[in-house]
Amino acid sequence: MHLDRLMTRNPKFCLATSPLDEVARAMRDEDVGEIPVVDLDRHPVGVITDRDIVVRTLAAGRNPLEVRVQECMTAPPVVIQEDASVEDCANLMERQKIRRVPVVDAKGALCGIVSLADLERSDARSLQNEVTRAVSQPH
Repeated sequence: MHLDRLMTRNPKFCLATSPLDEVARAMRDEDVGEIPVVDLDRHPVGVITDRDIVVRTLAAGRNPLEVRVQECMTAPPVVIQEDASVEDCANLMERQKIRRVPVVDAKGALCGIVSLADLERSDARSLQNEVTRAVSQPH
């Protein structure tokens, strides 16, 4: 199965210059833990996670109302092509120890995102279990 049948299409995204509080509200409203960060051509330049916000902003004693995404995002992003297989995606997530991966089209523009939950809902449950074990291991 190809990722284009599994991924969440047109995910919420932000720019590196976006205010952090705006992105945090988008995470809450969309019920997601990661938002891809893109340039003006929608090419991913990073990702911002709820953990990035907590560890790199709040725990560092910074005021999240004064921070831009670029100051605490994870970059560069790990991405995968939309024509990749689900198995390739699961292997990438396992190797990189990540729970979500932005999906890009042939031009490198963001077109979707795949999460562990997406793998769980697919026929790839055994892959999801392997990825979950790998991601859950301490770095």
